[in-house]
Amino acid sequence: MAKYRKLGRTSDQRKALIRNQVTALLYHGKIVTTEAKAKEIRKVAEGLIAMAVREKDNFEEVTVTAKVPRKDKDGKRVKEVVDGKKVTVYDEVEKKIKKDLPSRLHARRQMNKVLYSVTSVPAENAGKKKNTKKIDVATKLFDEVAPKYVGRNGGYTRIVKIGQRKGDGALEVLLELV
Repeated sequence: MAKYRKLGRTSDQRKALIRNQVTALLYHGKIVTTEAKAKEIRKVAEGLIAMAVREKDNFEEVTVTAKVPRKDKDGKRVKEVVDGKKVTVYDEVEKKIKKDLPSRLHARRQMNKVLYSVTSVPAENAGKKKNTKKIDVATKLFDEVAPKYVGRNGGYTRIVKIGQRKGDGALEVLLELV
């Protein structure tokens, strides 16, 4: 008996499919897929969520000094001439950042082995590179998803059967976060 479903794909294709589907599930909160795929995706997603719940509060806040470029009213960098060259003017700013402790850092790296980075595009800029944002799904897991499941021991996802797909008759399901 196999320990996992092969899904009719080679190992690299299967791993890419599972990574893609898990990332979509954690980013959007729900996906529609076939039953066999959903059962495999569920295993991986629940492991990542359990890891995030375990390491949710394992960080320290640190105050750092950062150099930030000074900007004018139009949002462009202010430049001044020094020794005949134009140089950007920087201001020093105090910022508070979350610094992961070693076990949370390890958990984040394990998550990033599975999850892809997601690029968010605003609706008005569809098809353009302007105003796109890179979203770290591991950070979303720690900050948004994990706090919802603190008192829960597993069972973070739900599979709801929808019906058969029109083209090939495969059983489709809705896989969602509870």
